[in-house]
Amino acid sequence: MAREMAGLSVVITGASSGIGRAAARAFAQRGAHVTLAARRAELLEEVARECRDLGGEAIAVPADVTDAEAVAELAEEALRAFGRIDVWINNAGSGVFGPYQDADLALHRRTIEVNLMGSMHGAYVALPIFLEQGHGILINNISLGGWAPTAFAAAYTASKFGLRGFSASLRQELGDHPDIHVCGVFPAIIDTPGLDHGANVSGRQINPGPLIYAPEDVAETFVSLVRWPRDEVAVGWPARAAQIAYALAPGPTEHLIGAAMRRSLKRASPAPRTEGALLKPVPTGRGVSGGWRERKGLPFSARQTSSVIGAVALAGLALLLGTKAAARVRR
Repeated sequence: MAREMAGLSVVITGASSGIGRAAARAFAQRGAHVTLAARRAELLEEVARECRDLGGEAIAVPADVTDAEAVAELAEEALRAFGRIDVWINNAGSGVFGPYQDADLALHRRTIEVNLMGSMHGAYVALPIFLEQGHGILINNISLGGWAPTAFAAAYTASKFGLRGFSASLRQELGDHPDIHVCGVFPAIIDTPGLDHGANVSGRQINPGPLIYAPEDVAETFVSLVRWPRDEVAVGWPARAAQIAYALAPGPTEHLIGAAMRRSLKRASPAPRTEGALLKPVPTGRGVSGGWRERKGLPFSARQTSSVIGAVALAGLALLLGTKAAARVRR
């Protein structure tokens, strides 16, 4: 059943930039009441003012999602301000790129804490509220990395595979509550400051490639899930391709992804090693976009990508992987 947005109480983590900031705008311009969380307090206030200018009510609650008490306080602030929580979006996320053994364990641990434990902290405070109200939508922003493993992002992949499983388990537990939904969103590569905020220990520049999509596409997917909740939704056909490929032929898919990542890393330009914003906030990367599409001259978004091209690519990928798998079986 379609839900009206006006007056809806929505909590968004990771709201200071990127997808979170785009989501805050998307809900605010539809009249929702948004509670915004992130570590950068000053920037968060800027986003809240922007939301009010767009016609929504907004409060900023500085919080680190790895701190369970801070997340509990976030929920309390939302309840005090708006009386209820209709939608909780676990959007905060980060990662470390490079050979697993080259990164300090603290970076891997932090990746798990932000991506998996941060979402678990959010669910822990949101679900009791939803059960008391009798309704609510929990949205976990996962990643195509939750469908297919990615080389040089081992901790990130582990956190996202874990988050997908966590979401599925919650859906089973809540099967007797038809008005409470747990939704997983699986974006392809998105043009956000998050690509620079993550740690990079590879010594090479990250190249997101040509198939990079707009943060607004993910934000609009969040909105669509409030109108029509679904279990799992891909944003951008490469994300759907990753799901199909890994389901049909996991071995060949791992081989192809791994080979492509190794080749890309060897060809990439040198870059300094950095911890990014993983362990502490950084002042850079304040907007919705990371500027990658502009630099590459790629203005398209997932909504503007031809569905025919996507369908052909999916069919071709399925055929290729199926052929590889059959060949291996014959050997």
